[in-house]
Amino acid sequence: MSQKYMDLKRMDRRFIEVTFVGYDIYEPYDGGFGNEMFAHIQIIKRAMEPQLSSFLTNISLPPLPNILALLLLLFILFLIINKRSSSSSPSSSLLPLPPSPPSLPIIGHLHLLSLPLHHSLSRLSSLHNNSPLLLLRLGSRLALLISSASAAEQCFTKHDLTFANRPTLPSSQRLSYNFTTLVAAPYGPHWRNLRRIATAELFSSSSLNYFSHVITEEVAFLIKQLSGGSGFRKVEVREKLDELALNVVMRMMVGRRCDEEEGRRFRWVVKEGFELVKESSVGDFLPFLRKVGNVGREKRMVRLEKVADELFEKAVEEMRRRRRRGEEGEERTIVGRLLDLQEEDREYYTDEIIKGVILTMIAAGTDTTAETLEWAMSLLLNHPQSLQKIRSEIELLVGHDHRLIQVSDLCNLPYIHSILKETLRLYPVAPLLLPHESSQDCTIAGFHVPRGTILFVNVYHIHRDPNMWEEPKSFKPERFMEGATTGLGYKITIMPFGMGRRSCPGEGLAMRLMGFALGAMIQCLEWRRLGEDEVDMEEGAGMTMPKAKPLEALCMPRGIIV
Repeated sequence: MSQKYMDLKRMDRRFIEVTFVGYDIYEPYDGGFGNEMFAHIQIIKRAMEPQLSSFLTNISLPPLPNILALLLLLFILFLIINKRSSSSSPSSSLLPLPPSPPSLPIIGHLHLLSLPLHHSLSRLSSLHNNSPLLLLRLGSRLALLISSASAAEQCFTKHDLTFANRPTLPSSQRLSYNFTTLVAAPYGPHWRNLRRIATAELFSSSSLNYFSHVITEEVAFLIKQLSGGSGFRKVEVREKLDELALNVVMRMMVGRRCDEEEGRRFRWVVKEGFELVKESSVGDFLPFLRKVGNVGREKRMVRLEKVADELFEKAVEEMRRRRRRGEEGEERTIVGRLLDLQEEDREYYTDEIIKGVILTMIAAGTDTTAETLEWAMSLLLNHPQSLQKIRSEIELLVGHDHRLIQVSDLCNLPYIHSILKETLRLYPVAPLLLPHESSQDCTIAGFHVPRGTILFVNVYHIHRDPNMWEEPKSFKPERFMEGATTGLGYKITIMPFGMGRRSCPGEGLAMRLMGFALGAMIQCLEWRRLGEDEVDMEEGAGMTMPKAKPLEALCMPRGIIV
């Protein structure tokens, strides 16, 4: 196309004229949509990813009859999809579909989405009378947006089994060993077995107690790194927290810490994986564009898959060699336990299954832990009275013998738990959770939800709902102390780790590591901001919720023995 834009002209109330290089094409126009539609059409390019933008602006158009035939065909397909999704069972004639914003043919509501996604979806809910449910059309897929705690509770209690599936989006296939990991696998016997292993063996109370020494030793190592010198010095907090989380997970997996190069590669795998998921692919929702402008992203996917698989394969082979040489001893490791299971059933417990567990542990247990601790420290630096309250709670418990707190002390340090819960309320690591998919028709809040609908739960919006939380944007950890309420009569409910049968099985490990690390950092070190200004709390864009600007602070040792 020689033009880089669409020239829109208001015509009859029933039509909009769209001019493509001299050709006039008329699209039906809903007068009720008003001026909003013009703005939405103008931002389609930037909302639909670089490959779609390239497709819209650079293709060579065939003769007009072919264009009209193609548009007619696509519009008919859109109507067929619309008809099928709205009449998937007899019950759909009895109950209405959830409310839905006006959409465009073919792309549906994709043009309304922008990054950070949880913010754009929160605005969308607010624009529609804070509706607890919105039905969105993302190209060829239906999606249900949940923005209230009561609707989320229905999805994950009464309809928990219905929403136990994950959508099998093509862009995620390479990052999940063909949808066989605990996170990505569809609900069924394979997923139930992985879940059983995770809850009964890998993250059981006995396993967490066994690995407590790993947490203690790695946090002590962190404190020694931060305690260099006698005065205040500037530290890049996020970098140190990344190292802490990765080394805890690696010692649990294979019984050793990462070397510098290996740690760098693991962190690159996690970062690149989250970046690719954030960018997603418009081809997931518009299949006819799956091959358009996707070459660069596919190359990155292939490289990521190769690097990650090499790292995981190295870990598995290393454990095999140690077992053959009798070097494993009495030490328990997660990969070692999985190799035990492989010896019992080699056909099922393939290396791909084991590497999928490593992938899940690395992806879910490193970046998210460091991210939450970074937010917590940022909040405490901006609220020094809360930081001092943690220190007083610790000193009241351990006295003045200058001993480092222990993991077993956490049950007697409720204010630390309140700090973490309030941090996760304000900055949940998965602001939209992971998407679910309905395996059958169901009814949520009196609305019909068709089979195959993708479910997004806007935890960020729910955690800041003014109808549930008093001063929802304020940092008030006291709201989570025993006996506290939201201030508006609601039971305290947050869901940063999800709900129901697909909630995160590693929640116990995460809370234990974050609680002990936060307590030790406050007990052993004095902390100050770099200057008089408060720490910048701007959010970055991503699948998780990173800080836009990594935390830097001043710290010095307090003389606690570690």
